Amino acid sequence: MTQEKIDRINELYRKSKAEGLTEAEKNEQAILRKEFIASIKKNVQSQLNNIDMVNEDGTIENLGEKYEKKGITS
Repeated sequence: MTQEKIDRINELYRKSKAEGLTEAEKNEQAILRKEFIASIKKNVQSQLNNIDMVNEDGTIENLGEKYEKKGITS
């Protein structure tokens, strides 16, 4: 998500509090918010996929791979 889109989300929020939004602006705000949330989820998922855990027996297990196989991620 670009900084311009984040700025636009904030601009629409401020306008909604000050004077209200048109239907087109409400739709734009909803689309931008969904895109922002998807972006955050993708970033968190990427970070979690790069976590390695050292087990008691000394083996290293990638948590992203472990839980992706079980269908927990995504």
